[in-house]
Amino acid sequence: MSGDLRVCFIGDSFVQGIGDPEYRGWVGRVLQGTRGDVTAFNLGIRRNTSADVLRRCWEEVGSRALPGADNRLVVSFGSNDMVEEDGEVRVESARCLGNLAAILDESRRRGIDVLVVGPPPVIVAGEGHLRRTSKLSEEMDALCRSRGVPFIATTRELADDAVWTREVLAGDGAHPGSGGYQRLADIILASRWHDWISGQGGSQRD
Repeated sequence: MSGDLRVCFIGDSFVQGIGDPEYRGWVGRVLQGTRGDVTAFNLGIRRNTSADVLRRCWEEVGSRALPGADNRLVVSFGSNDMVEEDGEVRVESARCLGNLAAILDESRRRGIDVLVVGPPPVIVAGEGHLRRTSKLSEEMDALCRSRGVPFIATTRELADDAVWTREVLAGDGAHPGSGGYQRLADIILASRWHDWISGQGGSQRD
């Protein structure tokens, strides 16, 4: 592993950390819990769907990767895809999975290791959104397994978490405060993060 470890985090408002009064979100907290030196780039954008992320991914990630560096990518989206607008979801699950597959395949081609964080629930969007997002998370997990990419599920874990739910309902109905983001960071840190960041958690590289 190169001594120049660069990690891009790309996705939606949860990646961006909207709602956190400490402006760290889960990305900042995960980095604080990571041993060693990491050059990190938060590329989260509010309301982004998987289609939005795919559209901008390689221009933004490519400009931050360096030849010879240990370039990594953390991808997290799907919650916005499953939101209904005018009676239809913003992005159908099949298209969302296709967008994720395109990112994973291009990452392999570029020799960039990827980790996927599953979509958090949007509490105010109701039970239908939770069902759709939970199913999408399972399908994302299966897709990642087929490509040897680590996947960390968050949907049901956070939907059942009292801190996450309480903070979301006290805020804008979608985003938690500092406690909720800490819960999400804890899920990631307790799962496959440390193995992946140390180069022991599986690789797409040929």
